[in-house]
Amino acid sequence: MRLVLQLVARLLLIVALCLGAATVWATFDAYRSVDRATAASAQRVAQALQALYWHELLLRSSRAREHLLPVPEWRTLNTMKLISPGVCVEFQPAAAFEKPLCGQSEGLGKTPPRWFASIVPTFLGSHAEVVRPVSPRAAAAGTVVATPDATAAISLAWDYILNVIDVALLMAAAIALLASLAIAHTLAPARTIVTALQRMARGHYRTKLPRFRSMELAMIGGAVGELGTRLEEATEQRAALTRRLIEIRDDERRALARELHDEFGQNLAAILAFANTIETASAKEKSDNVIAQDARMISQATHHLMASLRDALKRLRNPLPEELGLEASLVNLVDSWRSQSAARPTIQLDLRGDLTDISGPTATTAYRVAQECLTNALRHSSAREISLRVERRAGEDDALLIRVEDDGGGDAERVAQSAGFGLTGIRERVAAAGGSLSILPARGGLSVAATIPLAA
Repeated sequence: MRLVLQLVARLLLIVALCLGAATVWATFDAYRSVDRATAASAQRVAQALQALYWHELLLRSSRAREHLLPVPEWRTLNTMKLISPGVCVEFQPAAAFEKPLCGQSEGLGKTPPRWFASIVPTFLGSHAEVVRPVSPRAAAAGTVVATPDATAAISLAWDYILNVIDVALLMAAAIALLASLAIAHTLAPARTIVTALQRMARGHYRTKLPRFRSMELAMIGGAVGELGTRLEEATEQRAALTRRLIEIRDDERRALARELHDEFGQNLAAILAFANTIETASAKEKSDNVIAQDARMISQATHHLMASLRDALKRLRNPLPEELGLEASLVNLVDSWRSQSAARPTIQLDLRGDLTDISGPTATTAYRVAQECLTNALRHSSAREISLRVERRAGEDDALLIRVEDDGGGDAERVAQSAGFGLTGIRERVAAAGGSLSILPARGGLSVAATIPLAA
């Protein structure tokens, strides 16, 4: 899962938890706000009646104090203004048949669902009535009793919750959207870093990253750049060491070729001369046909050994690209295999792109790869058709592709894990040139492909 989506999902979870907490708090606050409104209503009405009480006491001193209230009539419009909606107030001692004076509760809030009306009182409890004395200094003045309407309280709480949830949902959506955009913008440089790492994986170690504003991303970018520098240095050192080892090995091969030519070649020529002499002498003397026949067999074996020696010397000496160029040497290589036996499989050569300016170690490496792959396909498989394709890929990634495919079967995984001298040699040469080698199954056989960068 992408990091942006993970962060956005976690953000939405946090917003949902905050929204739930806000809903619980809004429910508690709205439900208990009725208690506060009840206490405030009782206090206001008590203060108003206290003023009325002392006013009547001063004007009508001849009347008994217990008859001062609620006369004159306290149930006035001014008193109604002091009572909050959903709260009922009564004066005690109450007169006969006197009903409480209630604030307006019709249309107060929206009708809550049944589950809400049953759950809220269960968890938050019921509302208590509030009693306030009219005058703390005169107990005979009576008391004011304010009682909240439970139904009105629940309606107010539900209406308040709906308003809070609407606002909270809008804020949550806005926060989620803006935070998602901010997170996506902050993590956008990660794509640049990944692209740089992918280029490094393809061998382009000097990949410059832009300067990031975030300190963490800037540290990652610096680490990636330092890693690329060290990888390039290590690759150059490894390539130089491999090239030096290949040069030493080529020198050893040339020295071995000289030794084989000078020692084995001369000895084989001498053996052949002695065998011809024996055969000629036996033929002239007509003494023993067995000796002449043995001399001919020695001559045939010597010819076979000399042919094998010539093939070995061809492979040990410097390749033809140094003399003929890559294209001509590949043509000569394929023609030499074709001319050795008509029973050999068909070899198709496909050259693409401009190969004329490819020379030096790159041409030598390409020739050696093609030579070794053709040798393996001819000697170690029952292929009927072999394809050698050499293509120059122009553009930003200027590289040379050498691919040899055959239909002779074989296990690609086993061949890839082989530690034979031939494959080990071409792996070393391709690695020294900064390229890559792959061995994969093909249609009916194997496909060996080497990519050699020309800029290396």
